Amino acid sequence: MVSIGEKSENKPAEVSIPEELAIIPGGQGAVFPSMMVPIAVGDEKTVKLIDDAVAGDRILGIFARRQDVEEASPASLYEIGTAAGIVKMLKMPDGTVHALLQGISRIRLVEMVQVEPYLRGKIEKVEEKLEKTPELEALMRNILSLFQKLVSLAPNLPEELSIAAVNLTEPGVVADFVAAHSNLKLEESQEILETLDVQKRLEKLTTFVNRELEILELGTKIQSHVKSEMDKTQREFLLREHLKAIQKELGETDERAMEINEFRAKIEEAKLPPEAAKEAERELDRLSKMPPQAAEYTTARTYLEWLTSLPWAISSEDNLDVAQAQRILDEDHYDLEKVKERILDYLAVRGLKGEDMKSPILCFVGPPGTGKTSIGKSIARALGRKFIRMSLGGIRDEAEIRGHRRTYVGALPGRIIQSIHRAGSNNPVFMLDEIDKIGADFRGDPSAALLETLDPEQNFAFSDHYLEVPFDLSKVMFITTANIMDPVPPALRDRMEVLELSGYTEVEKLHIAKKFLIPKQLEEHGLSASMLRISDNAVLAIVRNYTREAGLRNLEREIGTICRKRARQVVQGDKRRTTVTPKKLVEFLGQRKFRHEVAERADEVGVATGLAWTPAGGDVLFVESTLMPGKGNLILTGQLGDVMQESARAALSYTRSKAASLGIEEDFYSKNDVHIHVPAGAVPKDGPSAGVTMAVSLVSALTRRPVSKDVAMTGEITLRGKVLPVGGIKEKVLAANRAGIKKVVLPQENDKDLEEVPQHVREGLNFVFVESIDEVLKETLKKAAA
Repeated sequence: MVSIGEKSENKPAEVSIPEELAIIPGGQGAVFPSMMVPIAVGDEKTVKLIDDAVAGDRILGIFARRQDVEEASPASLYEIGTAAGIVKMLKMPDGTVHALLQGISRIRLVEMVQVEPYLRGKIEKVEEKLEKTPELEALMRNILSLFQKLVSLAPNLPEELSIAAVNLTEPGVVADFVAAHSNLKLEESQEILETLDVQKRLEKLTTFVNRELEILELGTKIQSHVKSEMDKTQREFLLREHLKAIQKELGETDERAMEINEFRAKIEEAKLPPEAAKEAERELDRLSKMPPQAAEYTTARTYLEWLTSLPWAISSEDNLDVAQAQRILDEDHYDLEKVKERILDYLAVRGLKGEDMKSPILCFVGPPGTGKTSIGKSIARALGRKFIRMSLGGIRDEAEIRGHRRTYVGALPGRIIQSIHRAGSNNPVFMLDEIDKIGADFRGDPSAALLETLDPEQNFAFSDHYLEVPFDLSKVMFITTANIMDPVPPALRDRMEVLELSGYTEVEKLHIAKKFLIPKQLEEHGLSASMLRISDNAVLAIVRNYTREAGLRNLEREIGTICRKRARQVVQGDKRRTTVTPKKLVEFLGQRKFRHEVAERADEVGVATGLAWTPAGGDVLFVESTLMPGKGNLILTGQLGDVMQESARAALSYTRSKAASLGIEEDFYSKNDVHIHVPAGAVPKDGPSAGVTMAVSLVSALTRRPVSKDVAMTGEITLRGKVLPVGGIKEKVLAANRAGIKKVVLPQENDKDLEEVPQHVREGLNFVFVESIDEVLKETLKKAAA
């Protein structure tokens, strides 16, 4: 057995290292020569390795294992390691072995000769490169100075290490000693071990130790700052306690106690429900025991302010006079009979049933500019309630509706509760504008949060994330608005009573302009009726030639333009009364923007007039068909959607199947390409209601029979030639009326929908109801030109 030998100065005695050694894979860091390393092992392979080493020359090799490899294997070991002698070994009763190892020398793993039962390999001793120079001496002194600072700052390093390091004289031993007792990463300690040039080793170690010193100094600075803040807080606490005692002796009350008493009085005045009152008392009790410097003090105080300032028991007194309410609604809006009747019905039932009645949840659906938002204000005025409007367009965060939980910094209630707070009443008319424009993203779905708000069976206990107590919304009259209902989720749509507001006719627009728009614009522009008058024919000309809309916004803008130009004339000295006639519109508004395309067109082959529904109301569209030599291809253009393309294919299939009866060559399809185009090409289009129009256009192109220009049609077509019902009849009929159409062809099952069309519009049009495409062709196609 070979002994380890005694130390001489800083270097261990020379020890003969065998050419083959048993190898222990290292763990957290590299083992350096001359350093003592305790180990404890329990697995059978390593225990056998130590037993065999003790029975032999008591020397083994320690090589660090790469961190990116989980299991110990020859490939996982670094090339440079340390030969270490077993100084002491102790076997425990549970079979584990505790051993104390001492590093002897750096070694290189040349070749692995054994894997089982433990690793064993050929090694060679590597010598370090040492050239004593003044620079080397300076590096050694500097690293010793840095290590002394490190020991003084690191809580886990004893002072004796600093003394031991100073007594070392060999630069290589100093570098290994400092590296062994510094908090280095495995890669860093291995890099020090593999650096054989002592001067370079000291340079690298200086960089690592400097970094460690910076971290420790920063930690000490933070600890000192925290301690000083704690001392300051404790001092303030003691002073405040003394101040309380002095005020108590003098019979004075501090500001904090006054604030607590004020909150207690507010809780009693607010008449909170039992659950909210219990939560308010609990939060007030927390606040009274909390120092004002505490981080949660402001949060608790803000919460109590919200809780006590909400209108829990404050309601506006309803105006139950039905006649007066009807007068107010008629003053503010023309037409909108469905909406007015629904509000008056509610008032009548409310007068009979009393305050226990739940408020309705209405949804006004219609094109832009039809008065959906403004009728909400009129309803609030008729009922004698406060009015709140909240725009839902673009909202994507559920917290906008329900609020944020109080754990978040700067948390607030949702916009529902905030709006109720601003109104100061628990039964306002609450308008949720543009409910079809709600979005959704990773923060949640606001429409799902509205399910509880707009459900009369649930909103009596609406839960806001910030309040965390139920608030009764059952007395609130919710009114939502939308342009179309398609984007609204079915569950939300089911909770609302939908009232459709269709576009206005020319006559209705004339009445509204005379009664509301013209007086409003005159007042806004500082004019009087003695300065400007707009004739009825001029208003109708504006509607026909300068606007094309279901609503009234553009009409109001054009009237405003006339008023602005007239105001400039007045300021320039022309104060005579001016009457605007159709002929003068060019002077005020420029050339007309739209033309009655149908009235100005001639009967054409392959061009049929269809009726379409859009979110902005009804519209007229033209379907063009043409034939060209080809191989039977069907070309569809005009940004047609999938459903509309299928309608075109169905129309072509029907035409081919009925070619003989329609007087068309049966083999036309093999010799020609068919092109169907629907202007305008930049506007996307879809839906099945253009099927009839496409069939008429196609048959016209094939038979060379022109289509009557003053006939418009709508309906879905089947392969058997049946005409199926479609939606949006009122809007389509109004569009036909605006375009100067004389005859409208509709599916037979849509005859009941004409009841919604104003009487004066029905009287100006000839309606033909059909069940098959053959009937449509009889009403629309003229005889072919000779």
